[in-house]
Amino acid sequence: MTKTPSDFSRRRLAIFAFMLMFGIGMASWVVRTPAVRDLLAASTAEMGLVLVGLSVGSMTGVLSSAAVVRRQGVRFTATVGGSSFIAGIAMLGICAGMSNFPGVFAGLALVGFGIGVSEIAINIEGAALETLSGKSVMPALHGCFSLGTVIGAVVGILLTSINFSVTWQLVLVALFGAGVLATLTRFISAETGRVPRVARGENIEKTQQPRTSWLDAWREPRILMLGLIILALALAEGSAMDWLPLLMVDGHGLTATLGSVVFAGFAAAMTLGRFLGAPLLKRFGNATVLRASTLVSAVGIALVIFSDNRIIAGAAVLLWGVGAALGFPVTLSAAADSDDPTSSVAAVATAGYVAFLVGPPLLGFLGEEFGLRGAMILVLVVVTLASLLTNAAKPQPRKDATELQSATL
Repeated sequence: MTKTPSDFSRRRLAIFAFMLMFGIGMASWVVRTPAVRDLLAASTAEMGLVLVGLSVGSMTGVLSSAAVVRRQGVRFTATVGGSSFIAGIAMLGICAGMSNFPGVFAGLALVGFGIGVSEIAINIEGAALETLSGKSVMPALHGCFSLGTVIGAVVGILLTSINFSVTWQLVLVALFGAGVLATLTRFISAETGRVPRVARGENIEKTQQPRTSWLDAWREPRILMLGLIILALALAEGSAMDWLPLLMVDGHGLTATLGSVVFAGFAAAMTLGRFLGAPLLKRFGNATVLRASTLVSAVGIALVIFSDNRIIAGAAVLLWGVGAALGFPVTLSAAADSDDPTSSVAAVATAGYVAFLVGPPLLGFLGEEFGLRGAMILVLVVVTLASLLTNAAKPQPRKDATELQSATL
């Protein structure tokens, strides 16, 4: 059956809406972390433990996503993940209002699982659309997530300023997510990523078979280096998502509202970087853009850490955000430039979620000992080292386009 331009448009719309929903949900949580901390009466280290729920859920979703996509396709996987995310956001709001520490942990675990299992699937669908259309999709796809974080942050700031209930805010976000899930899921491809079982005795060359597991992708040095790059830039992005409001409040003495404003600036910088990334990628290529991104982000993080001037530190957050903006989408696009995009994208994305798993509790414990500004030195070092690996994102020789599309779809 011939695919029409409207089919591709609806598929793009659906995955863009999913990423927007995730961004709104995550930012709605992040800007209210100071309030949730107060409701739970939690220390910095205890908040780090709460965030482990998000990380564990994310890793569980990521580790299971590729296998589910191979068996059931992207649509089924995204539906399961979206449902978990929505339920988790609602649970998080309700349990925060009840000062229920285990309930907040469990809600974050559901949120993390939903994002982890869905984003692998959605990135595989985005990579497939890039292959089929020959146009850049991934930066705008992740730009929708960042746009969602801007919307969620701005709304959260306004609601914080009027002392609106955290519970009701997150329940309303969950209802919005349910609407997206109910109306747009059917437009996501049911077949993308699905790998048919090969009948026994069928003579197919080994080089044409997809990997039996995404773990096999780690045997390739290029995939390993891409994984390290995405780990570093995901840590840069994730550390801001998890800790930036508290970093500005505790580390630079801002009020909770101003801390949320700074986070909104970070989210806006990431959004701008992602939506404007396509022309830069077309002109300079993945490797050069990634190298510049890591260095710009490193400069921003360094200024936040070492500058005692609140204005400089707040402005430096914009560099932090612009630099981290293209890390995830560009590295995943580079990973999709392989003979088995499904397992390559899953493997590289998993490395990014390792940063989300290890980062929150580690930075929390370091922050308890050295302060959050001191803890961010680890992020600065990792991001700077990643700039040395960016040649791995250069274009690779491809097989015949028909073979590549069959592996993707």
